[in-house]
Amino acid sequence: MNFPPFWAKGASGDFSCWRWSSQSLAEAQSLAAQAAQQLAERFKHGHIPQHHYGYYPDRPFREPVLREIKNRNGETAAVVTRNSYGCLVLNTSRVMFVDVDLPEPKRPGLFQRLFRKPEIAPPDNPQNDAIAKAEQWARNHSEWGWRIYRTRAGLRLLATHTVFDPETAASNGVFDALGADPLYRRLCQTQKCFRARLTPKYWRCNGSRPPVRWPFENEKAENRFNKWQAKYDQLSTQFATCEFIRKIGNTDVHPDVQLILGLHDETTRAESKLELA
Repeated sequence: MNFPPFWAKGASGDFSCWRWSSQSLAEAQSLAAQAAQQLAERFKHGHIPQHHYGYYPDRPFREPVLREIKNRNGETAAVVTRNSYGCLVLNTSRVMFVDVDLPEPKRPGLFQRLFRKPEIAPPDNPQNDAIAKAEQWARNHSEWGWRIYRTRAGLRLLATHTVFDPETAASNGVFDALGADPLYRRLCQTQKCFRARLTPKYWRCNGSRPPVRWPFENEKAENRFNKWQAKYDQLSTQFATCEFIRKIGNTDVHPDVQLILGLHDETTRAESKLELA
């Protein structure tokens, strides 16, 4: 898993950027200063980088590690981090999660609602189609077992029968067959782990955006974040992150998967029947 503990912000004129290090804060600061200077030079010569919003799948996440989970051999099986918008995220070294996004159902316009003809065939059901792919995979690979969860925007599948390397071709083959979200696939490769969000998104809980982001500039900034977190934690108790739907295929659960499964289901409130957020 790729979560560097040291991060620093570099600045050059009006330009700034973050860089990281697994060795020291001094190294992170040096790399950040160099990167900021290079960025300023590129702009000076008219080379404007084409950035996109959201996650950058080509670099580690700037996320603090809040908890470390060890397996039976004393190895790090997973870490819990906090992402840029305040959610807890489960990052597993070998327990496979697969995210499948589903399209939002389209509401018919007023004209269609007033004058549409009765439907002869039932409409397509993207969720059933996605589950059918998992069932087909389990039929073709009898050793496989899945737990399937519904999220606000799609499905989450957890492979229960064994453990995997997120960077191997075998994992990519599963992602292809199940129609995994392309960005999720790239994130798994960059972070060298599988990821599953554990707590609700703040905007779905009628909450506000975190006022600052880790690493905190000073104690005052950290206190501001802690106040936000207390409010977020209170609001999020009214929601679940995913809902358990069903099991598919092999019912055996690998011991290392069982360790992660219990943490996942408890923290996401997967069997609470609360509104998804």
